[in-house]
Amino acid sequence: MSISTNSAVTEFCFEGRFLDFVIKDGYKLKGLLLGTSEGECYIKLAKHLRSAFDLRLPQGTWLQVVGTKQYNAKKDQVTLVAERVMAASADMGIVVAQNQIKPKPAKTQTILVCQKSDCMKRGGKALCQALESELRDSGLEDSVTIKGTGCMKNCKAGPNLVMPDKTRYSKIQASQVPALIDKHFAEKSQDKAKNIPSLVEV
Repeated sequence: MSISTNSAVTEFCFEGRFLDFVIKDGYKLKGLLLGTSEGECYIKLAKHLRSAFDLRLPQGTWLQVVGTKQYNAKKDQVTLVAERVMAASADMGIVVAQNQIKPKPAKTQTILVCQKSDCMKRGGKALCQALESELRDSGLEDSVTIKGTGCMKNCKAGPNLVMPDKTRYSKIQASQVPALIDKHFAEKSQDKAKNIPSLVEV
């Protein structure tokens, strides 16, 4: 068996602050940017991590990343591929990759929330936090997940989200979340939901 001298694969273990996700084509999660003692580095996520990653991860979370480092001598280039991503000790309460914390329930409904900068600037981050809090308070955190997406092509009306029944909303603010959850997940509170004319369906 011959071993190519053009590339060498070694293991790495980095710790650093999470800076941002790297998304391709507007919605495909490819990797993450990590701020380490040696500067900013791009780490590709292995395929099994991409689908499990929680896109609500707060920037600045201290992460430990374990994976493989491949050096290509021809291109003089190093490629880092993460196999495991964990919250480092200071942030152990943060969920990083859901498949490492607990398996998803079989029947899970998903709320899609745009994660692009326009929607985030218009209150998207607060919206995600409010959704998370309301689902927990309603006992729905195990059956409903929140998933970040790429651009929904309605930037000026952000933040944008899509409920599990495919109903689209724009200009949703954190204060409207309880009524929104009631409307879609609790039949008994339909009357309350009728009193929110400011929910904008698109």
